[in-house]
Amino acid sequence: MQEKETINTRDFTDTFRVPKAGRIFALDIGTKRVGVAVCDELRITVRPVTTIERKSWKKLLSQVKQFVAEYDATALVLGLPYNFDGSESEMSAEARRLAGNFALSLKIPVFLQDERVTSYEAKARLWRRGLSEREAEKEKDAEAAAIILEDFLDRIKKKP
Repeated sequence: MQEKETINTRDFTDTFRVPKAGRIFALDIGTKRVGVAVCDELRITVRPVTTIERKSWKKLLSQVKQFVAEYDATALVLGLPYNFDGSESEMSAEARRLAGNFALSLKIPVFLQDERVTSYEAKARLWRRGLSEREAEKEKDAEAAAIILEDFLDRIKKKP
């Protein structure tokens, strides 16, 4: 039997494959929780959806597939965590690994978006809305996913 090696060399930051229309989902991947956000079909507004517990790949994939079907999403964006100096971290490698897994498991294109300081910005937004420290901590991951998606939409609007 011949062994096959699958090497995924896709550049998940290249936006040429972004569908022209439709909702886009974003995930803020953490080791314990995953924030979820979505935009409208016209890509004008972005809203946090929920935070899900990250227990296993199989369960995460199942939940993401449900969201994709429920919202008829045309693309998925994952936050790519860089260190403040722009270098990659262990979580960057994990985000790239998950992007590859999602690309192989979903029928929609998958992209990565720089997510530096999104958690800090998310908490600041939530505090400005009057949420307590405890409430902000619960909502932070979904809000961070919304920021990731906003940044991605800004990026694709600027492309030639």
